Amino acid sequence: MFRYIYIFMTTTALLFVSCEHALDLIPEDQVSGGNFFKTEADFTQALNAAYHPLRVVGPDYYISEMRSDNTHYEHNPAIQGTAVAMRSDIANFTNDASNNYSNQMYYESYRGVSRANIILGQIDQSALSQEAKNRFKGEALFLRAFYYFKLVRYFGGVPLYLQQVTNEEEAFLPRSPKAEVYNQIVADARQAIDLLNVPSGFPQSGYATKGSATMLLADVYATLGQYDEAEKLLLDLGTMGYDLLNNYADVFSTANKNSRESIFEVQFMQGLETGMQSNFIYIFLPKCYNTSLITFGVPTRNTATDGGGGWNTPTQDLINAYEPGDPRLETSIGIAEGTYDGSYYFTLEANKPVTGYEAPAGKVGVPYIKKYLNPHSNPNNTNDNWPVYRYADALLLLAEVQNEQGKTAEALVHLNKVRNRAMPDATPLATGSKEVLRELILRERRVELAFENKRWFDLIRADKAVEVMNAYGEAMKQQHSYLLPASYQVDERKLLYPLPFAEVGVNPELANDPDNL
Repeated sequence: MFRYIYIFMTTTALLFVSCEHALDLIPEDQVSGGNFFKTEADFTQALNAAYHPLRVVGPDYYISEMRSDNTHYEHNPAIQGTAVAMRSDIANFTNDASNNYSNQMYYESYRGVSRANIILGQIDQSALSQEAKNRFKGEALFLRAFYYFKLVRYFGGVPLYLQQVTNEEEAFLPRSPKAEVYNQIVADARQAIDLLNVPSGFPQSGYATKGSATMLLADVYATLGQYDEAEKLLLDLGTMGYDLLNNYADVFSTANKNSRESIFEVQFMQGLETGMQSNFIYIFLPKCYNTSLITFGVPTRNTATDGGGGWNTPTQDLINAYEPGDPRLETSIGIAEGTYDGSYYFTLEANKPVTGYEAPAGKVGVPYIKKYLNPHSNPNNTNDNWPVYRYADALLLLAEVQNEQGKTAEALVHLNKVRNRAMPDATPLATGSKEVLRELILRERRVELAFENKRWFDLIRADKAVEVMNAYGEAMKQQHSYLLPASYQVDERKLLYPLPFAEVGVNPELANDPDNL
């Protein structure tokens, strides 16, 4: 059971050894809980382990972007194993409490919480300098707040673990109400802001900064409808050196990782020996026999039959949201031209722009995410980081929270700054209506932040998820015969995922209580 794993879980490559007898001395010839947390190097190792679950929790496209109207998947009736079915179920809103992909978010988030709690339990009593203590504590608090923000938005009220769990009694906690979870997130993020420094320069180190914690808390306040508090934080963010890069496509180049537009991103590094590489572009590629035609000649991978490709596939609904002439469309989405035999895709040519494209007779064009396609040497081994927060997101969120307060003129300034970066010759948007501007901001966030896992939560925050996804689902069922009538039956309860079946089974306190959803 996962609960028993994370009770005693420590950092990666680190083992805490408990003494079997009260008179046993702390073993001096091996790493243990009694002799580890002494130096900055020790805490750095522990902190790196607390960041590690972000590699799963950050790129959460299966349970976020694929849950929205931005992406779907390529259906292959010949490949319908458990993993394929579970991914499809999430997109179709037919998932249950045994779904491995939503459950993984729960488990990995708590893994991160546990590791952050270990650091927080050790840092104050260490002999480190106050400056070092502030940094380690601030980053651990940021991470705990980040993981709990993921948990509460995906699952509603969840158990609040605020210290290292050392025995079974401490492990079995009930669900805390959502309000209590959010209060803790706010408290942690506030303290992180006070303890952390602004970025010292660009490119950044990849560790969380005062800017990261500020953006996180602004996102939390916007989610809670506390627009004035979110606005103050987002305006503060504008004083920390962040700015838009000149070219939209440059944001996603691996040459510009941790740039001045980056507020926080999950770190990956390619290389056969590092084990830190990313691979999500291979999950996003079409189902094809020869990926090398898309991936700059990198040795091929067969995504047609291994179940690896064809996920997070851009929808026509998203493609239609781009304005004519918006270069973000071609930067974000490619088109694979080929022949389709009903089960998989054979790529003949790649990287055709979607705009104005019509497939030749007998051929079908399959869109795929191109935003994260950068030069690399080996399949499934790329150097792309995952963007969590960037300055364009902050500007559009600032426009949103200002508009919700009736500050339409101020909101338009920030909206147009983002839009005009992509289309400098376009006529700036202008409207005196709060309602119309709300829709313009929502659309701009959709095309600017496509495939960055924002759309699902934007729809929820705008109170449009049920309406939009039901209408979208009806259209999808008309288009795809494999979608069952039970697909896309979206109501308020479907806006959250059920707690993992195994967790509820070992802890009755975790029953899916409607008051905590």
